[in-house]
Amino acid sequence: MKVQVRRVDKELPLPEYKTPGAAAMDCSVREDIEIPAKSVAMVPLNIALKPPQGHFVLLAARSSLHKRGLMMANGIGIGDEDFSGDNDEYQAALYNFTDAPVQLKKGDRIVQMIILSFDRVEWSEVDSLGGPDRSGFGTTGI
Repeated sequence: MKVQVRRVDKELPLPEYKTPGAAAMDCSVREDIEIPAKSVAMVPLNIALKPPQGHFVLLAARSSLHKRGLMMANGIGIGDEDFSGDNDEYQAALYNFTDAPVQLKKGDRIVQMIILSFDRVEWSEVDSLGGPDRSGFGTTGI
């Protein structure tokens, strides 16, 4: 799939797959940033892009992000296909869960990105779904 992308800082690499079997591309921090203890910071990822029609961007934490004392404040990030202006730079909302500031350096890889297709839902409202009730979460056991 071809995706139009605009880099803010051309010294940094585009998001890239780090292994042949990687499903997601690593994204880099555009500038040095300090995230104060127990705070959220918006961290610029150096790219604006235009997903193909019917696709969206999913941003997720790299598996090592917690080792830095950070987590994505919103769990995951979703970039809609129409979030595609020249200045619509992707950012990661990161929460510092430690008691000390956390430093990020330009070029640090902190989140990963997947571009996925989606279908639009058309509701068909009914009075009954026709299946048995399962009584809530965890009904199939541990």
